[in-house]
Amino acid sequence: MIAIYPGSFDPITLGHLDIISRGSRLFEQVVVLVSSNPNKVPLFSTAKRIAQIEASVSHLGNVAVDQYDGLTITYAHRHKAQVLLRGLRVLSDFEKELQMAHTNKTLANDLETLFLATATEYSFLSSSLVKEIARFGGPIDHLVPNHVARDVYQCYAQTQPA
Repeated sequence: MIAIYPGSFDPITLGHLDIISRGSRLFEQVVVLVSSNPNKVPLFSTAKRIAQIEASVSHLGNVAVDQYDGLTITYAHRHKAQVLLRGLRVLSDFEKELQMAHTNKTLANDLETLFLATATEYSFLSSSLVKEIARFGGPIDHLVPNHVARDVYQCYAQTQPA
């Protein structure tokens, strides 16, 4: 069975990797689907995010990374996936994710959405939070993989006033 884990992953966090790793134990294949969010201006290009994710999941043999900017259900059908994998951190995530799951079900009755509760140590973590901490010079090494932290630090070092 193939599961799709969609998101913008800008940048990928240890919370995302927790969901990916656990999903890889549940499914034959997990596709991390990098997409654009029209409501956000990304820190990294799609190609950079894909490279960051690929480096982060290289030890997981059944995880692939791809990019798509249409409806996730369209991608899922084209790639014969049966499940959309989603992570939940807090109650507000559940409300948004449940609405999306119900919407997807009206568009593609054959797809199921599976929610995984994020590990407790990552329940507060978001890509937006990582970027905010880094923007103000705070440490993020404990929130993202080391290579991603370097990329984020480098990006904000270039935008800091002298």
